[in-house]
Amino acid sequence: MTSKSFLAAAAVLVSAPAAWAQDGDAAAGEAAFRQCIACHVIADDSGELIAGRGRPNQAAPNLYGVVGRQAGSVEDFPRYGDSLVAAGEAGLMWDEEHFVQYVQDPTGFLREYLDDSSARGAMAFRVRSEEEAHDLWAYLVSVSPE
Repeated sequence: MTSKSFLAAAAVLVSAPAAWAQDGDAAAGEAAFRQCIACHVIADDSGELIAGRGRPNQAAPNLYGVVGRQAGSVEDFPRYGDSLVAAGEAGLMWDEEHFVQYVQDPTGFLREYLDDSSARGAMAFRVRSEEEAHDLWAYLVSVSPE
């Protein structure tokens, strides 16, 4: 690899998290995440708690590294709904578009994504607005591993 191509690759890697967040405000998303901590945490690979309370994976999966991850795929979280696992196996990867749609209506999103009227989302909570969903995504991007 030439030094020029190495620098180009490094620039892509350094800017990758910024490329994920497009439409939201990470600071507003951090404030909005307070409503998510009843079930979710964000704890890095060493176990350091970034956001939330309690231990990871008690009620809902740890959201650290959710950006770009296959849906329903955190190995040490045993309680995913079958429909979310099926969506992940069908190719659902968490990007801004899918995340924003999902958090506003988990069951409706999964029914449409899977083309299955019996699909159900296990997450009962719904984010109130599209703007807030984009803000939450921007926050998750801001705390994602590089």
